Amino acid sequence: MDPGHLQGRLLVANPRMADPNFDRTVVLVLAHGEDGALGVILNRPLDTGLAEALPGWEAVASPPSLLFSGGPVEPAAAICLARRTSARFPAGDGGEWWKPVSGTVGTLDLDTGPQAAGAGVDGLRVFAGYAGWAPSQLEAELEAGGWFVVDASEGDAFYPHPELLWKVVLRRQRGTLRLLSAYPADPAMN
Repeated sequence: MDPGHLQGRLLVANPRMADPNFDRTVVLVLAHGEDGALGVILNRPLDTGLAEALPGWEAVASPPSLLFSGGPVEPAAAICLARRTSARFPAGDGGEWWKPVSGTVGTLDLDTGPQAAGAGVDGLRVFAGYAGWAPSQLEAELEAGGWFVVDASEGDAFYPHPELLWKVVLRRQRGTLRLLSAYPADPAMN
């Protein structure tokens, strides 16, 4: 498997996944290589307002202006995703405080401060924790059918209705994946 080949792609949880940490989740892969993989869950908003968690950042955040659960690993750690604007970043230059993931979407160093970052971003989300996989762990989960790998749209990370993202991403796929968007939350109740 080529190192980094999943970076910038989405992992969509199979509706039959047994792990409650990832039930109906959509994960953006931020890094993938020989050392494992790291991503953030895009569709798990928390009840904590961004203004409460990181005052000042709510002014540049994408709605809803909430803190998101990025995954079960290190929930006290914060990862910020941002979509850069061409006015602030010349092509190919993300600066020291922005690291590209895919296209204009990348991670933003929160030490930059909301005022400095605000002029250079068009969309921002902050995640508490992340999803992480040891070497070969994600590949084993993929082989077992736990995840579907699909292309990301630049708007996925900032989708205004995150609770609908799992269905939205599946609906834009072809074939069986598209049909899974209608999979009931409890198949026994079907």
